[in-house]
Amino acid sequence: MDTAAARPVFRTAVPDDVPALVDLIESAYRGDSSRAGWTTEANLLEGRRTDRDEVAAVIARPGSRMLAVERDGELIACCQLEHRGDHAYFGMFAVRPTLQGGGLGKVIIAEAERFALEEWGVAEMHMTVISLREELVAWYVRRGYVRTGQLTAFPRRDERFDLPTRDDLQFELLTKKLSA
Repeated sequence: MDTAAARPVFRTAVPDDVPALVDLIESAYRGDSSRAGWTTEANLLEGRRTDRDEVAAVIARPGSRMLAVERDGELIACCQLEHRGDHAYFGMFAVRPTLQGGGLGKVIIAEAERFALEEWGVAEMHMTVISLREELVAWYVRRGYVRTGQLTAFPRRDERFDLPTRDDLQFELLTKKLSA
């Protein structure tokens, strides 16, 4: 296999990417397709994870960047970065379920951290993770993120989105100091 062809290519998403990004994010978090990977939330939440309007807003928002990750010209992953003063926020992280567990996520989060540090000059990355997702939280801790114990109630949005199947869902803030 040609390793150069297998390397992921990172670029800033554009409005034309919105439909493919929504499909990717949905496939990583909701429904049966998400069960092919280990990041599924299908056992905790029903409904949609996102929609075209939300993803388009991330792409258009000043101080925000949706990172599209491609391999051989095909969208395989993405993440949202948002410049929030002294830190960056990391969210909407999705890797195609059939590619999860192969090290791609580590490469993507490292690129997101590099971008936030070098392009925005922030010294810290923040993210929120459903606290019950111990395996996912542990993965971020292995990447250097720290559990803050700061919990927020799971938000109630439009009825089409994020419909909890249980009442004890909360987000926990994770942080990481970034350095060159």
